[in-house]
Amino acid sequence: MAPAPGFSRVQSSVQADQNHPTGGTGVAACGLAIIAALVIGVGIPGHLVLRHVVQTLPLWIVVWLGFRHSRSSNWVALPMFVFWFVIMGMIWSYLLGLAHIFSGHFTSLEQAMTLVVILSSLSGIVLSSRTKSGLSPFQAGSLFVLCGALQWLCFRISFLPAIAHR
Repeated sequence: MAPAPGFSRVQSSVQADQNHPTGGTGVAACGLAIIAALVIGVGIPGHLVLRHVVQTLPLWIVVWLGFRHSRSSNWVALPMFVFWFVIMGMIWSYLLGLAHIFSGHFTSLEQAMTLVVILSSLSGIVLSSRTKSGLSPFQAGSLFVLCGALQWLCFRISFLPAIAHR
């Protein structure tokens, strides 16, 4: 049976392509580090595991695509790494008394985990931006916008009362 029209194009952008090196394993490792820092390092001690699992759901796509060395992994990962870098920057601007975008009490463990997320995000941004994907500008831009929106949506959903305190 022949694949549906356009399916082979989508499938080829998800499959590994040896002619276009990707951040691959490094991008996946950065995604895993962020997931671990937020879910294990912050969620478990703070009794907010579900909230942090929901917030990091899109990063599992990064991990999966990265370990598969997908051509699209960089453009899927980049908006998520930028998102987490900005969020952690806002937390540190609060901790340093520069801005009050976020508020609350951050334990020393939570502060340490923000540093893990910052370093992982920066590493992921560098890896994602230095490697070629072979995607067209339209495909790359579409993935960037779609994945950025997905990350933002999951972050917002994590603050719903049914999720926020579980």
